[in-house]
Amino acid sequence: MLQYSLKKEKKVYFASDFHLGAPNFEASRERESTIIAWLETIKKEAQILFLVGDIFDLWFEFKNVVPKGSVRFLGKLAELADAGIEIHYFGGNHDMWHQEYLVKEIGLKFHSKAQSFSIENKKFFIHHGHGLGRIDRKYSLLNLVFESKICNWLFRNIMPAQLGMNLGLKWAKSSWKKSKKKLPTFEFEESKQLVEFSKKLNETAPHDYFIFGHWHLMLNKKIGENAAYINLGDWINLNSYAVFDGEKIELLQFQK
Repeated sequence: MLQYSLKKEKKVYFASDFHLGAPNFEASRERESTIIAWLETIKKEAQILFLVGDIFDLWFEFKNVVPKGSVRFLGKLAELADAGIEIHYFGGNHDMWHQEYLVKEIGLKFHSKAQSFSIENKKFFIHHGHGLGRIDRKYSLLNLVFESKICNWLFRNIMPAQLGMNLGLKWAKSSWKKSKKKLPTFEFEESKQLVEFSKKLNETAPHDYFIFGHWHLMLNKKIGENAAYINLGDWINLNSYAVFDGEKIELLQFQK
């Protein structure tokens, strides 16, 4: 478990589900501008920034090819990293296929699996949220393919980059349409699976905060005497994020 102490007047920020690149260039550029404006406002106070998955609507690195776009956002991340802010990036179901490009170019730390952190003696369990808890068989099989090292190697080394990106974008677009049918609420049966997962895990591995993205809803729910489940929302409808000041965590919405 990585352990951190916060410097005086410094904070930790969490955000997820930017889905940069979707649904089209114009909408993504507008969202990117809003995200950059938010990152600028937290620059002085942030010590650690957690990006909790689906930052891009599709990210797949081939050996010498990375997706086009979002250069202003990537430039802002590089600026924050150069200023000494530690950035942790968790792969989501749309952007799990990172290699080393952003790690080398920006200096962020990439996580493909859930990780636990101790910050000011508070324990955080962090993951995008896909593939955890009770999931249907179809999604479970799909997730096995997506995370398979063999499938990834074959796709990366045999599939032509343009064809691979076209297939990926087609899948991402269909997923985007599904997510826009209805604004998620906690009444969604699917969203409750992460709460149940967190409750069960907390029985054997106690944490203060279980932090996820994935379901595009804002939620800070007590799940035990000293534990809370937090879903970070998104930047499609909510412009939401969480901030931890060393004592408490808050869910907020950014107004540009």
